[in-house]
Amino acid sequence: MTKLIKIISTFSLGLVFLLGLTSVGSAETTVSAEVQYIFNTFSFLVCGFLVMWMAAGFCMLESGLVTTKSVSTIVAKNIGKFSIVAIIFYLGGYNLAYGIPEGGLIGSFTPWTLTDSLEQGYSGSADWFFQMLFVAATCSIVSGAVAERIKIWPFFIFSAILGGLIYPITMGWQWGGGWLASLGFSDFAGSTLVHACGGAAALAGVILLGARKGRFSPKGTVKTMEPFAASSIPLTALGTFILWMGWYGFNGGSQLALGTFEDANAMSKIFMNTHLAGAAGCVTAALVTRLIGGKTDVIMMLNGALAGLVSITAEPLAPSPLLAIGIGTVGSLVMYFGTNWLNSMRLDDVVGAIPVHLFAGIWGTLAVTLSNSETALTTQIIGVLSVTVFTFIFSYIAFFALKQFIGLRISDEAERLGTDVAEIGVRAYAIRD
Repeated sequence: MTKLIKIISTFSLGLVFLLGLTSVGSAETTVSAEVQYIFNTFSFLVCGFLVMWMAAGFCMLESGLVTTKSVSTIVAKNIGKFSIVAIIFYLGGYNLAYGIPEGGLIGSFTPWTLTDSLEQGYSGSADWFFQMLFVAATCSIVSGAVAERIKIWPFFIFSAILGGLIYPITMGWQWGGGWLASLGFSDFAGSTLVHACGGAAALAGVILLGARKGRFSPKGTVKTMEPFAASSIPLTALGTFILWMGWYGFNGGSQLALGTFEDANAMSKIFMNTHLAGAAGCVTAALVTRLIGGKTDVIMMLNGALAGLVSITAEPLAPSPLLAIGIGTVGSLVMYFGTNWLNSMRLDDVVGAIPVHLFAGIWGTLAVTLSNSETALTTQIIGVLSVTVFTFIFSYIAFFALKQFIGLRISDEAERLGTDVAEIGVRAYAIRD
């Protein structure tokens, strides 16, 4: 009898707690505003630290794809720019993006200020944290493309310009309620606003820097083995898996809410579509490299997965799972042929950042029209062109100014020795007795 009373008491307490989550008990099916606030904030924080982990993914991916002479430099660049852009985004980047008047062009370069209220639906600090990590991802795209010949401090300065000025302006045109948002442009989590933006900046840097010495033969073919062999394919794979994991937070967190039945279902579908697009990109790259080149290229498989993930980022919610697979498949093909085209133009992108992020990002943004009836192809093209052209022009100007005033590229001797020796003074790999 005593045990029965305890069971009934425990059940009653649980029922009271459950009813307490609603505003009027069983008559109301939605949680209170405060509970929604808690869940929404929790979503920002959890998805935010998943996106933060993408910084480690970029670092490992780049470290694996550069030569053994440049690995320490990659680590320094990634941890350095990650920290720099956080500070600059706090000092002015956030309000430059989110202080735009409705339908306008630009906000104000003023420090972020706290705005916590129940009506807002989530913590302001959590929102800043989540948005800041998107800035870091954008700057990470540039790092690998210009590796092994750029000086580290000009890179840091450019990261501050990209993360504190260029990216916030173009991002604000859409997510800050600017003129692209008023036009009807749609980019759910940033195929263009993050990935194509970073890819356009990388393209400007690659053009101005030129290729690594000896990268292309006199006939224009690419030297892929010694002396340009990747330092560690397992490290590259680890970086890809970390990025893939972070993408769940990148796309899922862009739902911006987790306080209702609809939000929970939406985030779950976003996770599913994101994963399928990445998987399709990987399989497609494996097939196409085997059919065309006769060998299954593991680097293309890894970049194919990333291209699929980039492609679905513009609209991960509306497509059916089958369409998500199709979008990832095409994104991988865009990456593959885009890589070959870059090589034919003798543009030395060390990690394949431009075809993965710029080319696949453009495709993914245009593909939004396949599942979202509220936007149009013309509008998507305007959005893509405005963001990428603006970013490319101002990135080129920034890189050119750095080249003229403080120098951009390391010397031939430094390149021969490797950036780890010339720029950092710490070898990543050393044989010890």
